[in-house]
Order: sequence, then C-alpha cells, then structure tokens
Amino acid sequence: MTNTKPVKLIAFVIVGILMLVLPLVLQATGSNSWVRIVDVALLYVLLALGLNIVVGYAGLLDLGFIAFFAVGAYLYGLLASPHLTDTFAWLAATFPNGLHMNFWIVMVIAGILAGVTGLILGFPVLKLRGDYLAIVTLGFGEIVRIFMLNLDRPINLTNGPKGLSNVDAVSVFGHSMSQRLDVSIGGFSYTFQSVTLYYYLILFFVVVAICIAYRLQDSRIGRAWMAIREDEIAAKAMGLNTRNLKLAAFGMSATFGGVAGVLFASFMRGVYPESFILMESVMIVAMVVLGGLGHIPGVILGALVLAGLPELLRHVAHPLTAMTDGRLGPEILRQLLIALAMIVIMLLRPKGLWPAPEHGKSLATK
Repeated sequence: MTNTKPVKLIAFVIVGILMLVLPLVLQATGSNSWVRIVDVALLYVLLALGLNIVVGYAGLLDLGFIAFFAVGAYLYGLLASPHLTDTFAWLAATFPNGLHMNFWIVMVIAGILAGVTGLILGFPVLKLRGDYLAIVTLGFGEIVRIFMLNLDRPINLTNGPKGLSNVDAVSVFGHSMSQRLDVSIGGFSYTFQSVTLYYYLILFFVVVAICIAYRLQDSRIGRAWMAIREDEIAAKAMGLNTRNLKLAAFGMSATFGGVAGVLFASFMRGVYPESFILMESVMIVAMVVLGGLGHIPGVILGALVLAGLPELLRHVAHPLTAMTDGRLGPEILRQLLIALAMIVIMLLRPKGLWPAPEHGKSLATK
C-alpha cells in the first residue's frame, strides 16, 4: 500500500506557499481589485466551513445561516463606529472619544453571541428535518434581516436601510489595516496595500477554521453528527443524545458565522442590510453542496468557485451583451451563466466537485 502521508505533506506545503505569495503576485499586476476579490472569496470559505458543520456533518438543512453572519457584522458595526455615540447623548458623554471597542474583544463576544443565537434557533427545530427545517430556518434568517432593517425607530439602533458606516479597521501591533504598510529590509523595500494586509488576516482565520473543522470531523462528536446525518433513528437507538448533538451543531456553526461577520464589517468598513439577503444564504448552501457535503477540501473548492465565478464571467458577459444588442444586461447574463454552470456541474458531479470518500457509502452499498 502506498504511503500517502508524505505526498499530502508536500501538497500542503506547496498550497501554503502559493497562498502566501498569491496576493503579492496579484498586487504586482498593478490592480488591487483581484486581491479584494480573493479576500471576499476567503470570507465565503469561512462561511461555507461553518455551514458545513450543520449541513454537511449533521445533515440539517439550514437556510438561515446568513443571520449569524449579520449578528457578528452588526455587533462590530455598533461597537466600533460612531453610530451609537452620535445617536445617544448619554453614551457620547460617557465615551467622549467615541465607542471604538477592540477588534479582538468584539471577535470573542460576537462568536459567543452568534453561538447563543444558534442555540436559540436550534431549540424550536429539534424535531424538524429536510424541507420543514429549511423553511423554518429560512424564516429565521428573514426575521433577523427585517429586524436589522427596521430597528431605526422609535430608537435608532441599526440605522435602518442606511446601515452603519465609518466602522473601524483592524489594528495589529498598532498599525491600522486601512493604511498601507511599507517594509524595508536592507536595500529591499516593499509596500503592502490594505487589501493585502486584510488577505493575510482573513487567511489566518480560514486556516484556524480548517484546523477546527478537521478536529471536529475526527472527534467523537463529529462521528456522532455523521451518524445522525446517515440515520437519526438508528443513532438515537444506539444511545446518542441527538438533541444535544443537534444543538451543538447549530451553536458551533453559528459561531463561525459570527466571526466571519466581524471580519466582513471591518474589511468593508460598513454594514448594510442588503448584505444579508436570502440569496446570500442560498449561495452559501450552494457552495457546500456544489463542493461536496461534509468534505472540507470540497467545501473550500465550492466556495472559491462560486465566489470567483461571477468575477470571471464579468469578462464574458459584456461581449454577450453586445451580441444581443444590449437586450440582456451583463448582470442578468452573469446570473444566467452562473445558474447554468451550477446545473451542469450538479448533473455531471451529483455528489459535488470533490465529494467526501465515505459520504453516502451506506446508500451506495444498498
């Protein structure tokens, strides 16, 4: 039998080196837009890894995952922007320099708050599965978005449709990531743009998330989630506490969403309700399914493909618009091409682009 461990180790090292030099190569092209696209794609990877816990591992179809993303983003937006001190005079008197809470503290609070919110969602849906669970979680996601959209009166908490702006950037070792960083070593100097600095920050959280996801997958609780996914009745008959396990899946998954939300708010320097629409939830579910349910490399691949595809198709859509004499706009054509690509991929690869080796094995042997 071939020992695959050295091969995997070499592959990890090569991928790691490529990920480290990728923004430097893109930045060298003279345009930061591609680095920004990769930053957003990494945020989607973080979200997809979180959703994979509840959908891929535990088999619970959650269409309201974007709500936890919104919880993290709005929490950082409120605690690290002038909105609250501008709105409440007593708060402005208490914090004359503005309410600018530390990013890392908010990150911990957001993870806990989103996790608790996930548990709150999990309690009423413990007995639901499949379509019924999808509908309930979909409603939960919409309720959170509508609250964020309308909590601007009678007390202005979220600033309604205008959202929160002037959100603080992350500061690391006293350097704000909204500013470029000039590094000089000997006679060599290099300038890291803001988007490149954020790339490394988001990549750090993605690597941590991948490590946690792998640890969960190989743990007893991860195996128990997979047992519930394959056959919940059999899992319960074997003595597994399916109620607590489902709640743990919802809570852990939501924590990933909250952390990603804080990163998003800091990266965008603002939080707006249209960032948390139902379509975003659907896209994250599509990333998990398209990549390969329950398979971490597959989920990462699915997130990168669906996050990068719209930008790649941007160069195809404009010539096609010209061919139709402008009757079909480039945005409509891009959505159409993405939908067609998803259909083709799922027809050719029904288990995903990179399916888990053991996923569905029990069904295949029937």
